[in-house]
Amino acid sequence: MNVISKKLVSVFVLLLAFSFSVNAEGDLTQQKAIDVLLELGNKEGELKFFPSSLSFETGRLYRLTISNPSPQKHYFSSDKFSSAIFTRKVQINHSDGRVMVEVKGAIREVEVYPGSRVEWWFVALKSGQFNDLKCTIEGHHEAGMKANIVLH
Repeated sequence: MNVISKKLVSVFVLLLAFSFSVNAEGDLTQQKAIDVLLELGNKEGELKFFPSSLSFETGRLYRLTISNPSPQKHYFSSDKFSSAIFTRKVQINHSDGRVMVEVKGAIREVEVYPGSRVEWWFVALKSGQFNDLKCTIEGHHEAGMKANIVLH
């Protein structure tokens, strides 16, 4: 093989490698999840979401860990958010880290018991500002258990 042929093969290999790296970035199945933590209430029993505002970028994979450190059960409920995302799975893990349950498909509401946590894996599909995140237990929303979600 002459010098020109070797250079052409080298250029072809570099272009091929570059095209694979570009395609991998657009492949949603290859994304590393961005971790976000949301706490439903706190140990003192305050009826709030911590934080009270969440922001997600469209096209990115997220693992939203919804934790309930409070002494009572709470709900994560937002129809507008649920209809603007693709849920990959909702996952419940054993305390030792083993996966106990995976739920797939459209999710509208998640109930989290005291001292428990759930992971919601999703990709935001369309942008918007949603002010309907609330706990649907009677009196909780009115007491301040509500939050804002922004998808951009």
